[in-house]
Formats: sequence, C-alpha cells, structure tokens
Amino acid sequence: MNNAGSCWQIIFAAQETTPPLLEEFLEEYFEVVACDYNDDGQEIPIGYTSKDFDSRDLKKQADARGIKLPEFSKKLLTSENWLKDNVIEFAPVEVEDFLVYGIHEKQVPKTAKLPIKIYAATAFGSEHQTTKSCLKAICELNRMKAPHANILDVGCGSGILSLGAAKLWGAETKITAVDIDQEAVWVTRQNALDNNVSDFVTAEVSNGYQAEIVQKNAPYDIIFANILARPLIDMAPDLATGLKPGGYAILSGFINDQEEWVVNAHTNQGLKLVKIYELDNWRAALMEKPQ
Repeated sequence: MNNAGSCWQIIFAAQETTPPLLEEFLEEYFEVVACDYNDDGQEIPIGYTSKDFDSRDLKKQADARGIKLPEFSKKLLTSENWLKDNVIEFAPVEVEDFLVYGIHEKQVPKTAKLPIKIYAATAFGSEHQTTKSCLKAICELNRMKAPHANILDVGCGSGILSLGAAKLWGAETKITAVDIDQEAVWVTRQNALDNNVSDFVTAEVSNGYQAEIVQKNAPYDIIFANILARPLIDMAPDLATGLKPGGYAILSGFINDQEEWVVNAHTNQGLKLVKIYELDNWRAALMEKPQ
C-alpha cells in the first residue's frame, strides 16, 4: 500500500447497519475500510485507496456479486501520510476484559480493564463484530487456562488480537503476527510499541503461513485467523499443521451462511469445534486440535 502522497476517500451513505456482504466486499475492494457514525448512530462505511479510483469499476464489481451499493461520494486526500492524517475517531469500546480506544484520546480512559490503544483508521475494523468476538474468545481461553506460550496471528491487520494476548499474558507468551500487507505490519509494530508490548510481539510480512518466521516458530499453542471465509478454508491444512496437539484456533471473518463451510474445512483436518460466537450476522469459531 502506498501511504504517501494522496489517496481517494469514498464515503457511503449512512444506514442503520451495514449488510455483512457489503462489508466483506468493501474489505476486499479497498486498501483500508473504516466506519464512522452520524448523530443518529447510523453507520457510515468509508473506503480508502491509494490507487486510481474508478466509480464504474466499483459499481460493476458490486453488481457482479449481487450487492446494491449505497450512494457514495469521493474525495481526494493529499498529505505526506494520508493514513495517519485521516484517522477516524471512535469512542472507547469495552470488550470482555479489554477497553479499546483510539490514539486521538488525550489520555487513557479510566478503566479497570486492560487498555488497548490503536490508530482507528488503520485498525481494519477495530470495532467490527469479528474483532469483538475474537477478543471474547481470547478471554475465554484465558479463563480456561489454555496453553499460550507460543501464538500466531495470521492476517494481523492492526495487531489488535496480538495486543490483547500480550496484555493478558505478557512475558508468558511469544506472539508472531503476520500480514500480507506491509502497511499492516508497520501499524502492528507501532501499536505494539504504543502499548508497551513490543517485547512480546514480532510482526513480519507473510502470505498466510508461507514466511520463514511462521514455519520456524511453529508449532503454536494458539492461532488467530480473523480474515475471510475463502482464505480460512484454503489455509485450513496449514493451520492444522502449525497447531500443537491440545492447541486452539480462533477463526473469524465469516458470516452465518459461511459458518458450516469454515468449520467443516477445519474438522476435516482433525480439529473439533468448541464454541461459536455470534454477533449480528458475523461469526467466530473457537476450535481445538485434540491431543
């Protein structure tokens, strides 16, 4: 991703709730997707791309997926660092044992929970239902006293799941966070520094499980994979190979209609389903590799 010079900001019309299929499409189409809110609490999806933007191509690809796009406007943003300079502010949100807040906050919100500070515009859905479900699953593993010495975060985005694990377990854990996008890796590293957990989180570029560091650090006690249904299914054999017997996987980024496909792809690799987390139409699965 080119994070210097300029980018197009595409702002969609407000709606009560963004349909899951539209959210998935926007995540695939744009380099960064964020969500703002109007005074009535309606969601305003916003896409960012540093590439040439063609409204006709966006509509054509949406039509091909049977997705009706809301009305949208476009604006060219120019800055040396458009991603950093166009942060979308969001209110602090509590999820289980965590409180997630944006870097725009002048001070840490008062909380008895574990605070996680992130760049909102680079969070890849820090308030998204899938992220919340994954954070809930991490807290559940903590309550279960699951082994957590060695963790892999595939498709780390802002690194929020790695940050949560590091906040919970600190020096008890070593976390390898990887993403196909170099920008996400930079953001994860910075967020780890901002949250004082950089000693426990190593972020590198990897296409799934292919990077040398991923293979070198395997096998893992826990694997996070909050991506999308198709790559989850495609990478199920790699996840099963990289997970220790008795280890757990937290899978998310899929909707209810895709739940059976994702779960079956992993049960076919010998894993068993522990729990499904439901939030609106989005799903997350906690799965275990038997001893």
